Amino acid sequence: MKDQHNTTAELENELLALKVEIDALKTIKKTDVTDRSLVDQALKVSETRYRRLFETAKDGILILDAETGKIIDVNPFLIELLGYSKEQFIEKAIWEIGFFKDVVANFEKFIELQQNEYVRYEDLPLETADGKKINVEFVSNVYPEGDHNVIQCNIRNITDRKKIEAQMHRLINELEESRLVMIGMIEDQKRTEGTLRENEIRLYTLLQTIPDLIWLKDTEGVYLLCNKMFERFFGAREADIIGKTDYHFIEQELADFFRAHDKKALLAGKPTSNEEWITFADDGRRAFLETIKSPMHDSNGTLIGVLGIGRDLTRRKNVEEELIVEKKHAEESDRLKSAFLANMSHEIRTPMNGILGFAELLKEPGLTGAEQQKYISIIERSGARMLNIINDIISISKVESGQMEVSLSETNVNDQVEFIFQFFKREVEQKGLHFSFNNSLRAKEATIRTDREKIYAILTNLVKNAIKFTVTGSIEFGYEKKGRYLEFYVKDTGIGICKEKLGIIFERFIQGSESLTRNYEGAGLGLAIAKAYVELLDGKIRVESKLEEGSVFYFTIPYNKEVEQYDVFENDALPVEIDDQIKHQKVLIVEDDEVSEMLISIAIRQSGREIITVRNGIDAVEACRNNADIDLVLMDMRMPGMDGYNASREIRQFNNQVVIIAQTAFGLSGDREKALDAGCNEYITKPFKKVALLALLNSFLQIKKN
Repeated sequence: MKDQHNTTAELENELLALKVEIDALKTIKKTDVTDRSLVDQALKVSETRYRRLFETAKDGILILDAETGKIIDVNPFLIELLGYSKEQFIEKAIWEIGFFKDVVANFEKFIELQQNEYVRYEDLPLETADGKKINVEFVSNVYPEGDHNVIQCNIRNITDRKKIEAQMHRLINELEESRLVMIGMIEDQKRTEGTLRENEIRLYTLLQTIPDLIWLKDTEGVYLLCNKMFERFFGAREADIIGKTDYHFIEQELADFFRAHDKKALLAGKPTSNEEWITFADDGRRAFLETIKSPMHDSNGTLIGVLGIGRDLTRRKNVEEELIVEKKHAEESDRLKSAFLANMSHEIRTPMNGILGFAELLKEPGLTGAEQQKYISIIERSGARMLNIINDIISISKVESGQMEVSLSETNVNDQVEFIFQFFKREVEQKGLHFSFNNSLRAKEATIRTDREKIYAILTNLVKNAIKFTVTGSIEFGYEKKGRYLEFYVKDTGIGICKEKLGIIFERFIQGSESLTRNYEGAGLGLAIAKAYVELLDGKIRVESKLEEGSVFYFTIPYNKEVEQYDVFENDALPVEIDDQIKHQKVLIVEDDEVSEMLISIAIRQSGREIITVRNGIDAVEACRNNADIDLVLMDMRMPGMDGYNASREIRQFNNQVVIIAQTAFGLSGDREKALDAGCNEYITKPFKKVALLALLNSFLQIKKN
């Protein structure tokens, strides 16, 4: 399998073929209206292939105006090879460029390129911008482009090859000189046996220590000698090689290839080079071998065989291929992230438009009560959508940074399934879908030890996905106990997922199809978050789906019956009736954000409480020292100076009676435990609803009263 750009002529022919294809497609585009869309698509593919080949070619390429000789285009490889900027090429006549003076000395020489369809110079010297001398192979070809002709010049750097050939010739000369010396020593017997032996040792040492493969065959392909590197590469001993041909120790296909290359060198009468991936049939090993073979003659000029020098470039080629793969992965990652950022811009701006726009409309005079409530409802929905997006971004960031932790507690999976069913029931029924759930365990068996927040997040993401992508039919979810695991499922009759996307559906920023992000709300992070959470819980997640028939998502978690009990306050819990005897309690609000402080004050002031407000933890500690009758502290945990955790610890040093409620905008696993360790009685996450806040305050003030 030869390198696809093995010669300059092959590269030039490939580029020329693409240009002919492009011109043909353009002609079709102008004349055939019926298939114009197909032609446009084919034209775009051909032009993309041509431009990719032009930009990534490992040879230099110049495009000249055939009439004026001015340079129209130059590829990156030639710019890098010669060290000149692109501006130093474009719109310059080729004979005006100093480093081409030996290629095209004047305008008359350019006529040769202009009038001959194909011109080739095998070895031309060039000088780079930094004065470095290099050798190149130069090929030009004239072809039409539109209504005029252009000349395409392909330039290949053969400097390294020249050096290798020079080294090879030097080695051949050394070997030939040594051979002649040895023949002369034998013929005239002027040297002693000891001197002859020393020369043989020197020659043998030279052959064995060179880090390349070296071998010598006669004209029939029989091995006369080989070195250690040759033995190591082919996995055979010298004793098993000398006196035999390739057919004795390698497979026939590879032996045929080597024999053909030997004959080519013998017939050419000069050194020939080749680069090739070879595969060994016995163990499937692949190696990339660069070889130079040269015919050998005796002192009378008679052809006696072929000398081969080879270099194993497998490691270098593998690294190059790995870099290409990594580059493709990086480009794909960049493309997905770019698509994600564009989608995020849309997902954030859309609810922000609803919030800001309808907040502005609320200022309009003469609005009816119904209109006001409608606008407020839109603002609430837009805010909830914004919060979902922010939560997804925070969650995936925690996962990627390795900061996401598991917080195990007693969890009743039946309660969670029923809660999610009730939460989404109205939304599903509004779409005209049938909605059902399945709890397969009895209440006593359904209580396990796991991370309730992550189970809730996983099920919520999967059910939300099912609702989003299901237009007609039904949605069912639930679980079954299978051995030491619970297997949850979410089944829908939605649009389904194509087979090609099933392998990447759980990747970040993927939404079944990239085009879906334009048709459905969402950042494409829900399934990635669900997968990360399932794996944190030592489970697995998978999907079965068919296009236009629906999907079933499955995930498992360990069925762990060891539980420990503690109560957790839910933001959506309904408040009990506020006791009149505790409506006039003194409350300290510790909040550095003015808007949040105003919101909390308004929410609890309507219940008639006496309120004190401070902006940081230091002032909060001081306020509690100066007001021993404070009943309850609403403590923000993130503040400048002294944060809420340290402030709570300071207050507990002198007051163990006051109720401290932590308020945080994080709401991640472990936050509740951290707040309790600091001395807080409970915590509530922002943003919270008024009813949830009042219910929490009422519950703790009731306890304090009793």
